[in-house]
Amino acid sequence: MPRLHRITTRNARFQQWQALLTNRTKRQRAGEFLVQGVRPITLAVGAGWPTTALLYAEGRRLSDWARELLDSPAPGERIAMAPELLAELSERTEGDAELVAVVRMPPDDLDRIPVGPAFLGVLFDRPTSPGNIGTLIRSADAFGADGLIVTGHAADVYDPKSVRASTGSLFSLPAVRVPSPRQVDDWLSAHDITVVGTDEHGETALFDADLTGPVLLLVGNETTGLSTTWRNRCDRTVHIPMQGSASSLNAANAATTALYEAARQRHLTGR
Repeated sequence: MPRLHRITTRNARFQQWQALLTNRTKRQRAGEFLVQGVRPITLAVGAGWPTTALLYAEGRRLSDWARELLDSPAPGERIAMAPELLAELSERTEGDAELVAVVRMPPDDLDRIPVGPAFLGVLFDRPTSPGNIGTLIRSADAFGADGLIVTGHAADVYDPKSVRASTGSLFSLPAVRVPSPRQVDDWLSAHDITVVGTDEHGETALFDADLTGPVLLLVGNETTGLSTTWRNRCDRTVHIPMQGSASSLNAANAATTALYEAARQRHLTGR
């Protein structure tokens, strides 16, 4: 049976968990992040992501889901917290979270991303919005991608905004942070993957590009697009034909459109 503890004051452990919400450096140093919500926590536990603690409000009536999870063999301490302290960690605008899970980060290893004959992956170059990262993780999961790579000086995959925006897909789709293109180059050299950059001035319309083979879609920074370094690594670039007065799409929306087109082509060819 997991160990049960109580926390009723803003002690050192509470402050450590609170820092995971706002301090990327401390999050990385601890190798942990916070997860909220029934679906994300259920997926995290079901996918075998190690939980170091499950936090719940002491004295509050819990749902059957929460009680079953607390009584389950899922790893980690069970922490009964003063309700007002758990509310501070829950960051919810409507009501407090019933449970908050403290979850360990997996290693940032590109080998976590499986590569097969029908590989489909996405690389997000220097994203500034954690919400866009989470949204792209959700889209990549929905359209059958094998993984997401986040490169350069970028927002954090494990920022609470990213975790929430992924709606649990973070625990189904490998998302790997890579500081420099060199590591991706080494990974690509071991696989036969076509690198396709998305750009409003891309040479080929998206629906005219063959996306049925092993493909890594490149998505640029929300403001400046793909860097020269990544643009030079593309085997081809594609643009999304648009009407109306909009000149471009939000980066996550553009990537979602490209992922949908790749999934559509693969469905038609039976891949």
